[in-house]
Amino acid sequence: MTTTRNDRRTLRGTVTSDSMQKSITVLVERTFRHLKYGKFVRRHKKYMAHDEKSEAHVGDLVEIASTRPLSKNKRWRLVRVMTESKFEQGAVHGGDVASHLEEVTE
Repeated sequence: MTTTRNDRRTLRGTVTSDSMQKSITVLVERTFRHLKYGKFVRRHKKYMAHDEKSEAHVGDLVEIASTRPLSKNKRWRLVRVMTESKFEQGAVHGGDVASHLEEVTE
């Protein structure tokens, strides 16, 4: 059996930081059913992804795919920007990012 390069794991999440050159931080949220209680639980994790053309901005919904290690923390690359954010770049300051991201993801 031969595997193709396109059989890579892909995730969807929201960009939380784009202040680095050619890098973004993506917050991926997953839901699962608790084994004992049956309640749905939400968990999130942040991934560093490579953004060659710097096309993703804070609040954008993006798709990332796994790739070879590009740096100490980067193992993902940007595939595409699915939805652009509602607010302009630079309009959000420091601590306000979390509240704006909640509005975008809802």
